[in-house]
Amino acid sequence: MTENLPWLVLGVPAVALAVALGWFARTFVWQRGLSRKQRFFGLPEHSECLLVVNRDAATAEWSVARNDVFALLELSAVVKECGANGDVISHDMAQQSFGERTEFCIGGPVSNRRMAAHLQSLLPGVHIDTETGNSPDRGAFTIGGERHLLESGVREHVLLARLTAGQSDGARPVFLFCGQRSVTNQAAARYLARHHGRLMRKYGTNGNFCVLLRVVNSQAYGADVVELVADVTRAATAPPASKADPDGGGRRGNHRAKS
Repeated sequence: MTENLPWLVLGVPAVALAVALGWFARTFVWQRGLSRKQRFFGLPEHSECLLVVNRDAATAEWSVARNDVFALLELSAVVKECGANGDVISHDMAQQSFGERTEFCIGGPVSNRRMAAHLQSLLPGVHIDTETGNSPDRGAFTIGGERHLLESGVREHVLLARLTAGQSDGARPVFLFCGQRSVTNQAAARYLARHHGRLMRKYGTNGNFCVLLRVVNSQAYGADVVELVADVTRAATAPPASKADPDGGGRRGNHRAKS
């Protein structure tokens, strides 16, 4: 026993030191990841952000669609993880300019006036058919000459974008969740919450992007099955083609998006 005593005396501090170094290393990696996440979302600790919601088009009174509430819950979890605070506000009450606070804007241009303004100023290359009725083109997205139709419950599309509106540092971005139906808004919010790490690696913590997502068979799977259709950043942020160009500066037609 006496012979092993020196080894015990040396071993206990060595184990304690190894545990402490492991804890510090793990904390450092976690803190670094959190810092990158906060920069990507523009949500430093104790900061404020806006969650702009639309009006449920199916009701006469002001209310939020069920799936848009679920989208808010997805985003609220992200805000909380960053240590920030969120303020939920109606689309017709949001009047701040770009760069003051990070903004998460949910809904299509028909039910969300704020989204309509963002599309016009930030994504001029996106055209959304806002006609009502039973037209097969209702809700269709046209981006860069490609037309993406709405097949309710089967194939539905949503734009997910992070835009900084010319801010030099991109510190307070605007996130857009513009879908053909409310279930697609929820799907986009969930996609951002789950895959923000992949988006950061591709676009950086301050980069602009606009991606088109497809929600598959929502009548059976809800917002769970989502496919990345394409990165449409260049086409969506480009100014619309001149009316003098009969081809609209690209392909034209009513074909469906390629899988």
